Amino acid sequence: MPNALSYWERESFFNYDVIIIGSGIVGLNAAIHLKKTVPSLKIALLESGFLPAGASTKNAGFACFGSISELIEQEEKAGVNGLAALIEKRWKGLLKLRNLLGDNTIDYQCLGGYELFKKGEYALATKCVAKIEHYNQLIRNIVGINAFSISSKKASAFGFGPIEALIENKYEAQIDTGKMMLALIAYAQQLGIYLFNSCQVKRIAEETNGLRLITKNGSFYCTKTIVATNAFIKNLIPEIAIVPGRGQVLITKPIKDLKIKGTFHYDKGYYYFRNINNRLLLGGGRNLDFKTEETTAFGQTAIVQDALQDLLDTLILPKTPHETDLQWSGIMAFGQTLEPLIEEVKPRIFCATRCNGMGIAIGSQTGADVAHLLLQSL
Repeated sequence: MPNALSYWERESFFNYDVIIIGSGIVGLNAAIHLKKTVPSLKIALLESGFLPAGASTKNAGFACFGSISELIEQEEKAGVNGLAALIEKRWKGLLKLRNLLGDNTIDYQCLGGYELFKKGEYALATKCVAKIEHYNQLIRNIVGINAFSISSKKASAFGFGPIEALIENKYEAQIDTGKMMLALIAYAQQLGIYLFNSCQVKRIAEETNGLRLITKNGSFYCTKTIVATNAFIKNLIPEIAIVPGRGQVLITKPIKDLKIKGTFHYDKGYYYFRNINNRLLLGGGRNLDFKTEETTAFGQTAIVQDALQDLLDTLILPKTPHETDLQWSGIMAFGQTLEPLIEEVKPRIFCATRCNGMGIAIGSQTGADVAHLLLQSL
């Protein structure tokens, strides 16, 4: 293919000021922030897949900042102040996304979020209920007052099986992931940002006056690059300290008069489900087999799929006939540190990765942050 390129193609399509590798939430937001700040920049996005690979078009569409059981574990890692800063980043990221695209465009619905505790999970439920006031005080000036409350009486209205407790977060919402990504792509293209799909970067070569990005379609040249491929970043920067995490997801066929409305967390956030177009979307279960799920390979496993089906049958839809329609998986990136990794890893090479399963919430802010870091170096 490279030998077949015309003079015009070489001159017009392969030279840029900034090239962003990865057209997911982070990559698109980075490109948009760069272009809006310095309109004269010639910017391109190179995407390995026909659609954004990874998790951006495969996630559950939770506009959340953490259930109480998740926040407890994160506070143990980050401390009180560190957790507050992290929640603020997540919340600002959600606001940035909403302000950029508009709530109607992404089908933002603040139906509330809920954390379930099955009957018999008394110890965990009690621990989380006891932390409600603590987290309400911690985030009152970030998100709003009285975010969390006990709403166990709603369990019967949702049609759940026997539960120990139900904790509600009135500020949690859901979005339509597909509409969000279509809108981000359209917004970027409207600004004059170029997007090339099915164009995987095999290697980044450092040259005297810039960088050469080698693909099967030819070599792209730029002054600076941002690697925003999240869990796949090790293909280009092997020394990055991240671990991939596969999230398996299924969705039912339409269910008449579906009672469940909102976003739901179970088992410290390892399981999550929501309503979408009269269907029930359910994902998670990687904690059943962490090692197998630490992969960049898409697919399903019997152990996880059986657990998801059992959860549907016994807890979520015990009295409602349901049938699985589609199954898929997305690849996330995790690390020992909860904050995203945003840095200049080599001269002119920047990275933005490690969203720790919070890409919807923190992706927009992460993209803006890495763009800001690059702009400081101009």
